[in-house]
Amino acid sequence: MIDLIFKLFTFFIPNKKLRKNLREQIKTLFYGRKVLFRAKKIGCNFVCSGYSNANKATEIGDNTRFNGVEIEGSAKVIIGKHCQFGKGIMIISDNHNYDKGNKIPFSDPCIPKGVIIGDFCWIGARALLLPGTKIGEGAIIQGGSVVHGEIPPYAIAGGNPAKVFKYRDIEHFKKLKENGDFLFTLL
Repeated sequence: MIDLIFKLFTFFIPNKKLRKNLREQIKTLFYGRKVLFRAKKIGCNFVCSGYSNANKATEIGDNTRFNGVEIEGSAKVIIGKHCQFGKGIMIISDNHNYDKGNKIPFSDPCIPKGVIIGDFCWIGARALLLPGTKIGEGAIIQGGSVVHGEIPPYAIAGGNPAKVFKYRDIEHFKKLKENGDFLFTLL
């Protein structure tokens, strides 16, 4: 229903590329308003196609696309440029204080542990990124994975807990990057 409204709103624009760009901007305002108003920094050409949220310490690079990302906690979350996120992604940047607190099962305040996602990453649908996660440039996280710790650059990881099971063709990746062959770029 919402997509129909977006299409109707832009129907009379004759230029297809301009019409598509305007639809994406309207969707981003609708679905990504909590990201737009809360994030510390958002690069150019940010697109949001599903309800998303960010904390006040979130930094998002250029040409990044959310399709439904929830960023919880108060610690810094840094997302590189040219990243693609599937639906239902959860990024958590705080741990409960369960070890040194004065209450059981845990005490306030939470312990902040930032999350870093490198450039050109693809995070599959329903992935969960836990506090302290670092994902290297060009890595792919399989849908439904639970990620904790460090995923090296160009790795393809999945599972619970996520483990590296393959690497991208690094030379091919670098050639595409050098040529500027990106899925999403500025219009």
